[in-house]
Amino acid sequence: MAVSIFDATQMESLRRARRLDPETIRRLRLHLLKRFVADEVALGAFPAADQIEIHSLQVTQRCDSAIDGATKLLLRTADGLPLETVILRPSTGRATVCVSSQVGCAAACEFCATGRMGIARSLSAAQILDQVLYAGQILATEDRRLRNVVFMGMGEPFHNEDAVFETIAQLTDPAWFGLSPGKILVSTVGIPEGMRRLAEQFPKVRQALSLHSVRTDVRERLIPLAKKFPLDELHRAITDVNRQTGAEVMIEYLLLAEINDSMTDAAELIVWLGGLDVHVNLIPYNTVEEAPELEASPPAKRQAFARRLKDAGIKTTMRYSLGNDIAAACGQLVRREARGRLPVQLIAEETQP
Repeated sequence: MAVSIFDATQMESLRRARRLDPETIRRLRLHLLKRFVADEVALGAFPAADQIEIHSLQVTQRCDSAIDGATKLLLRTADGLPLETVILRPSTGRATVCVSSQVGCAAACEFCATGRMGIARSLSAAQILDQVLYAGQILATEDRRLRNVVFMGMGEPFHNEDAVFETIAQLTDPAWFGLSPGKILVSTVGIPEGMRRLAEQFPKVRQALSLHSVRTDVRERLIPLAKKFPLDELHRAITDVNRQTGAEVMIEYLLLAEINDSMTDAAELIVWLGGLDVHVNLIPYNTVEEAPELEASPPAKRQAFARRLKDAGIKTTMRYSLGNDIAAACGQLVRREARGRLPVQLIAEETQP
């Protein structure tokens, strides 16, 4: 039976069984996980190549944007479940991979195509890490380096907390990927205890909260999971994360026409953010077929909203989405590819915080 490159215990057992020099394992990890060389090159000099499983996922399709350099990888688990990973190549040169932590998502956010899928299963740490490996290998062929890993793909990371934390541990371990914790960002729809645990275990990993409104009725409409976690509880969680990490939390705010984009909304947001160390990221809405009732705020209104926040002294950035032409932008993942093919089975323990 093949041994996963990401399973330290199995790899050590293989090393002992084959009486391999520990340096042989170190070189294999160096080539694959830091230099991102091709599989056949990394395994070429490895004495037990036939016993190593590098990939637990299969790439079934690659879609490259004709506009902005984004790439969407359609992947499939061994038992046939589809998921997606997005590679972003912004003009800054800081190449980023947006990984999925689950197949589908139980948060069921109104604006998100992935949320309309429900959830079939959480991914293992090896499956999440494999997405990073694929992205790194693709970028290496372009003489680019993978700079950032963001948990902003399919799934709510804190619904798969153990695997996500295991993934982060390997991503930041010098013996594995060796990435700086500050280059990793975990985005949540708002699970306070998960935010606190992440801050405690990985204080240098950045956090983002999908807020989208500070009016309870609006937020609960957009994010049904918000009914479990009131806004005041989220405010306390951000305060605790600030205190634990000494770093700001990114606030993601999707601007929707006539829903959360008025000057009154901006004023209420400013009040709610009082006393918090945050950076607001304003996001233009990317249309999904499943939510025809939602419309993006017009550009002028987005700019006015941003100016209002900046005038109040709040760090604010207007995000420009990449990958829209290949349905790889925020909220669009698995919009068409998985329709009718995902055997959704809600698993109670996976949908609990």
